[in-house]
Amino acid sequence: MKKKALIVWGGWDGHDPEQVANAYKDILESEDFDVEVADTLSAFEDEEKLMGLNIIVPCWSHGEITPQQHGPVIKAVASGVGIAGCHGGMCDSFHDCMDWQLMTGGQWVAHPNGQHVRFQVHYADKTHPITQGLEDFETVSEHYYLLVDPAVHVLATTRMPIGKGAYTKIGDTSIDLGSTYGVWNFDENEFNDSMEAVGPHITNGVFDMPVMWTKYFGQGRVFYNSCGHSISHFMEKPNLEVTRRALLWAAK
Repeated sequence: MKKKALIVWGGWDGHDPEQVANAYKDILESEDFDVEVADTLSAFEDEEKLMGLNIIVPCWSHGEITPQQHGPVIKAVASGVGIAGCHGGMCDSFHDCMDWQLMTGGQWVAHPNGQHVRFQVHYADKTHPITQGLEDFETVSEHYYLLVDPAVHVLATTRMPIGKGAYTKIGDTSIDLGSTYGVWNFDENEFNDSMEAVGPHITNGVFDMPVMWTKYFGQGRVFYNSCGHSISHFMEKPNLEVTRRALLWAAK
C-alpha cells in the first residue's frame, strides 16, 4: 500500500509556495507516495483523514490559522504522522499560534542583511539517516535568525554573523527594526562575508545558528530546514537531496 502525503500551500507569495509545493509533490511521487495538494487551510480540518496520513508538508508563510484548522494537525502529528517543511513555509507561519511553534520547533524572527546572503551550511551530525554521506554546502538565500526549541536535534548549522566590523548604522540613518520587518541592511544585491556586518545581534559575537533539525512531537517525526527562500533556492542540488531524505525519514 502506498504511503499518503498532504501538501498544503498558500500565504505570502514571496516564498513561491505553489512552486515549492509542486516540487515536494514531485519528490514524494518519485518515492511512490500517494500525494494530495491543497491550497486552503480547510484541508487541515478533516481530523480522520489527517490521522490516516504518513506525512504532512506545510508551505504556508505568514497568515492566520484557526483552532479548527491547526487542532487536527497537532493531534495527527502527536499520534505519529510526520511533518516536514522548509523556510517560511513551516517556521514563519501563523505567528499567533504557539501550538504550531511548539510542534515545529522554531520561529523565524529576522534575516539579517537581506534576501541574498552568501553563507555556508555545515552538517553538525553526519551520522543521521538524513545527512549521512552529505557534504557541507554554500548557498545564497535569506540567512534565517530563528528562535529554536532547545529540545530539537540539530542536523546543520550556519555561522553568524556574516560580515565584519562592529555594530553600525545603515548610512546616516539608525536601524529601525519595525520598518525593516526584522531585516537589517536590506538590499537586493548579494551580501557576503567580506562586507561590513550590520545588526544588533552582532555584539553577541560569533555563534552557530541551527539551519536543519529534527524532533519528536508526541509520536510524530518533525523535520525543518531554513533554506529554500524561493523555488530556485529550493531546487539547488544539495537542498533537494537532503529534502528527499527528510521526507522519507519523517513519513511514519
